[in-house]
Amino acid sequence: MLVSSRHFFPSLNPTVRRQFHHRTPPLPTIVSLAALLLLLTILLASANFSIHGSPAHAQHRRLKPFQRTHQSFLQVEQELGGWQSKHAIDPHCLLPPLNVSADERMSWFRRNLPTFKIIHPGRSSRRFAKAASEFFSIGCEIRFFMTWISSTESFGQRELFSLESLFKQHPFACLLILSRSMDSGRGRRILKPLSARGYRVMALAPDLQFLFNGTPAELWFKELRKGNVDPGEIPLAQNLSNLLRIAVLYKFGGVYVDTDVIILRSFSSLRNSIGAQSMIAETGEWRRLNNAVLVFDKNHPLLFKFIQEFSLTFDGTKWGHNGPYLVSRVASRVAGRPGFNFTILPPMAFYPVDWSRIGGYFRQPATPAASRWVEAKLVHLHQETYAIHLWNRQSNRIAIENGSIIHRLISDHCIFCEY
Repeated sequence: MLVSSRHFFPSLNPTVRRQFHHRTPPLPTIVSLAALLLLLTILLASANFSIHGSPAHAQHRRLKPFQRTHQSFLQVEQELGGWQSKHAIDPHCLLPPLNVSADERMSWFRRNLPTFKIIHPGRSSRRFAKAASEFFSIGCEIRFFMTWISSTESFGQRELFSLESLFKQHPFACLLILSRSMDSGRGRRILKPLSARGYRVMALAPDLQFLFNGTPAELWFKELRKGNVDPGEIPLAQNLSNLLRIAVLYKFGGVYVDTDVIILRSFSSLRNSIGAQSMIAETGEWRRLNNAVLVFDKNHPLLFKFIQEFSLTFDGTKWGHNGPYLVSRVASRVAGRPGFNFTILPPMAFYPVDWSRIGGYFRQPATPAASRWVEAKLVHLHQETYAIHLWNRQSNRIAIENGSIIHRLISDHCIFCEY
């Protein structure tokens, strides 16, 4: 904040001003005033330097890639009062109690079932089937899906950039976000900068009964709604997201991507594909798959097996059991069987950096050698990678530093790039 000299010289009344104007001040007074003004100039210059940032401070400034113009994401953020904590949770997600017995947790679950909105059909979710069919009825180059189980307040800049990168590479695609919170006036306002430019994006509250009908999840969901399924210690909504993504692909076919994925290349050449997260160096075989990106035809038998496995082996206490570990178990089991035609892509396709090393992609190179590494890594990514998973669980609190790999990717794949 710049400081005006008026703050130090309050307005004088007219009589005093006239007296001050007609009197000739003594020399010491003039010298004192000059010294005071010089001191103020030095202090203001120092303050401006610290406000705008020293080079050391500049290295840690957060990237601000969304300096928008008309109907920008930044304007929307300001008009909605700002997006809040990345950990804001939808109040209807029901966080289970920790350190209790299974019986105590089941009692808690049954008591709170009426407030767990996502598993109960409402007016908005009842229109899902018709609205989704109408949305896809007008030609889509590719059908994309995302899920969002948190509140609109936590749908922030990074999630929005994921959407930007998607449409940057697929301008004629359709994106359907399965989300009760985003299927609202506030949610539509958040997405308006994209829809106003003609990009086909919509958020709909999912109708779980419609999506699970005719699959092995139908009976499991019925028992869940009766309170006969132990939700476990992991938020049930998080595990429902694992089921939703495979169920919606089984029902409609297309591409599922997490909201912390930056898309770098067109997916048009991919079909019935899943990505390996890690490989065995000695053999070149995959060690673990991941479900942050899935590309499958409608009614694909592997998706059916995923849904079946979820329903038969659901465990809400083990992290990853119903997600990455599930798709790994099933893919390993059915590999080579007739009718299960699918491709396992190497880690460079979707997971070029492991979650334990993602922090390095957010840091500004501090040495010439680090700068050369960043340049080489960017070349490699643009040659071999379709999308990069940012592992939001580990990276959501890390600042995106100028000149970092993530900063460069955002600069190269944004739609609203006015700085």
